[in-house]
Amino acid sequence: MSNDGVNTGRRRFLIATTAVGGGIGAVGVAVPFVKSWNPSEKAKAAGAPAKADVSKIEPGAMVVAEWRGKPIYLVRRTDESVGLLDGLAGRLKDPANGNKAQQPAYADNVTRSRKPEIAVLEGVCTHLGCAPKFHPEVKPEPFDSEWKGGFYCPCHGSRFDLAGRVFNGSPAGANLKVPPYSYLDESTIVIGLDEENS
Repeated sequence: MSNDGVNTGRRRFLIATTAVGGGIGAVGVAVPFVKSWNPSEKAKAAGAPAKADVSKIEPGAMVVAEWRGKPIYLVRRTDESVGLLDGLAGRLKDPANGNKAQQPAYADNVTRSRKPEIAVLEGVCTHLGCAPKFHPEVKPEPFDSEWKGGFYCPCHGSRFDLAGRVFNGSPAGANLKVPPYSYLDESTIVIGLDEENS
């Protein structure tokens, strides 16, 4: 004890105990805070690649998968519909896929796909985000008297061919997006993962 009645040993003990307690409290607050920066398991799953079986899709039919919360259209095109794609260039806004952000390099072709018979497209209209409807038949439609098959957005009338390329006169300014994808085998597509960027 010092001359003025203060117990310095007790004071040091209380200061040390308070400092240790404060340090533990700071770590206790920091750990959950730092962990909150990591994506949740749900978010990780939403961004994870998705597998889709394309072997059961009949020619001229479409199935819808989901990746990152977006509908992914998987279309098995007929030989006839693939053959019609070349003849549509004069009716399209971007027939040569000039907007390279809309498709990976391996889909920078007339069919906008790895294999001509299978189209993989984000089912989100590039105008205001509606879901275009699938109209595969080659026949006159109320929205296009020379329709060769494709997608029609009922929200504002945008039209896309079976490669997802946008027609002139549509409100949409860009082709439907082609997500990254690869073939796991002949019948399975992995959406969100491609060999070039894996």
